Amino acid sequence: MYGAMRTDSAMIRAIGLIYVFAGIGFAQQPGTIVQEFHPPLPIQVCDAAGCQTEATSFVMDASRRWLYSVADNGQTSCLTGDGYDPILCPDGLTCAQNCAVAGVTQEQYDVTYGTTTDGNSITFRFATESTVGENGYLLATEDKYKMFRMKNREFTFDVDTSLLPCGMNGGVFFAEMEEDGGMASFPSNKAGAKYGIGTCDGQCKHDLSYYAGKVNVERYTEEGVCCFEFDLWEANSWANAYTTHGCTIDGYYLCTGTECGDGGDRYSGVCDKDGCGYNNFKLNQHFFYGANDSYVIDTRRPFTVVTQFVTADGSDTGDLIDIRRIYVQDEVVIENSYVNYPGLESHNSISDGFCADFTSYIGAGNYAATVGGLKTIGEALDRGVVLVFALWADYGSYMLWLDGLFPPDADPSSPGALNGPCPADSGRPDDIIANYPDTAMTISNIKYGTLGSTYSG
Repeated sequence: MYGAMRTDSAMIRAIGLIYVFAGIGFAQQPGTIVQEFHPPLPIQVCDAAGCQTEATSFVMDASRRWLYSVADNGQTSCLTGDGYDPILCPDGLTCAQNCAVAGVTQEQYDVTYGTTTDGNSITFRFATESTVGENGYLLATEDKYKMFRMKNREFTFDVDTSLLPCGMNGGVFFAEMEEDGGMASFPSNKAGAKYGIGTCDGQCKHDLSYYAGKVNVERYTEEGVCCFEFDLWEANSWANAYTTHGCTIDGYYLCTGTECGDGGDRYSGVCDKDGCGYNNFKLNQHFFYGANDSYVIDTRRPFTVVTQFVTADGSDTGDLIDIRRIYVQDEVVIENSYVNYPGLESHNSISDGFCADFTSYIGAGNYAATVGGLKTIGEALDRGVVLVFALWADYGSYMLWLDGLFPPDADPSSPGALNGPCPADSGRPDDIIANYPDTAMTISNIKYGTLGSTYSG
């Protein structure tokens, strides 16, 4: 999720979106007063013989749900206007025992949370009556996440970003979450994947509503939650990026101290928070992606995004050496743009060579190499990752790290300073809510499979 500002942006997202309403919380007990509904979201698995449909579904992240007392079956909320109820939630484990996370009905998904599925598509709306952002995960069954293993494979989806203005981020990610949402690892977790529990990412966040079988009653703990993350897609109608966030640890990991990579320890942590990313505009291709007909990809119309994970020997067991991007629009296959800086023109994908050459060119450190480069990314993709969806605005840096000049006082002529064409005063969430009431993202036609099997043109 992420570029040079990803840690702060992730923190702001969690604070600004997860806790913006006092009635939204998180628990470990499964709720019983409302039957949980999972909107169907079928995907396809493909090979040279064709594609087969899988009956997958969507589950909303548990941080968006009502948290209530188990003792009186929902008569008492575990959250007050000042935070967690001190009697029900004196500490995280006690709170997990005393409180349950509510199920979400089909009507609530649509009306309250702005998330609607229709056939093989899912639409996220930004501003609804009780939230200003949404995220969730793909389920394989009622209580297990769909696990993807992507080496020597490709992942494809159609996307409509036409209603995403400057400052918005419609994202599709992989994260090395646990298949059951952490129920086996943390016995106090009784709700698991069925209720959207078990999130983690490469930012090692301290402010998750729940982690490790506990409710985060302090809202910012000494422990952080880390895991491998790969950002397949972060975009609005004016900019996009795909980014690696490798880690030196495997799976769901609780960090403390320096290993969390906070503040001045950013480049000493177990995960690469900056990541190695490919943003066409940042790489000096200013007319590849945008919302009019002067761009190669015209974001006023839907298009297909293909991401290929290429191994050294073309096998499922080989080392990952390249992450390639292909687009399809109007039945035309479009090669990703090449870097437009002197000496870097041979690069149009994420490889160890690209990460080293570009960071050297702009005078930045190559922390992606420090945590193991693409080999480590491939190992995480081999262990299994969960598909994550997110739609959010940035209350800290207004998403300029994705679509504008960042930092805002940088010299715009400095290589890599411009991430997109959005002006410095764009991206304020309150302005988006007021001036872009139809803000939304639609993802559809999700496929994965062997290289070359998921798209045509």
